[in-house]
Amino acid sequence: MKVAVKTLENKAAGDITLDDDIFGIKEIRSDIIQQMVVYQLAKRRGGNHKTKERSEVTGTGKKPHAQKGTGRARAGDLKRNIDRGGGVVHGPRVRSHAVDLPKKIRALAMKSVLSAKAKEGKLIILDDAVAKDHKTKAMASALDKLGVKSAVIVGGNEVDANFARGCANIPLIDVLPSQGANVYDIMRRDTLVLTKSAVNDLTEKLKG
Repeated sequence: MKVAVKTLENKAAGDITLDDDIFGIKEIRSDIIQQMVVYQLAKRRGGNHKTKERSEVTGTGKKPHAQKGTGRARAGDLKRNIDRGGGVVHGPRVRSHAVDLPKKIRALAMKSVLSAKAKEGKLIILDDAVAKDHKTKAMASALDKLGVKSAVIVGGNEVDANFARGCANIPLIDVLPSQGANVYDIMRRDTLVLTKSAVNDLTEKLKG
């Protein structure tokens, strides 16, 4: 699949051939993409929520009154869940929310989302993502020329510092290195912008 390459000034910079096995798969698996999004969001959860149980709340373990003869309900201590200041029953514990997803499924999800963007005409290939300075106004103007309003821009292994700083204050624009490209961030933006270096990195990563 041949795609035109553009510069930041929206000028032609030749063509690039994209691998059909990565950017042009015929069956786009939306179900696999959904599984990948769930996988990513579950992995991001902190899981540090915690309530104190009966053995953890402050208080004595002494029996408050006799078992029988007082007319009151039986009580072993005052740390029960029915007591004021007592422990919580079946409360949340510190744990990982991460779920398992096979490596091949994760790769298929990325291929599906890349192919979906290409099929919808929402894939832009840049010659390079390098800016002369870090001014937001100049970067916003350049993206406007490209017709980009909501996009994730994936650079090479290292993102140009001026380019990243110039995009930092522009709403709905995310800048990522190629190793940080992921299904969730690509899905949450309208357009996917890849540099030629990023295309090579993603192709090499997903080829296996």
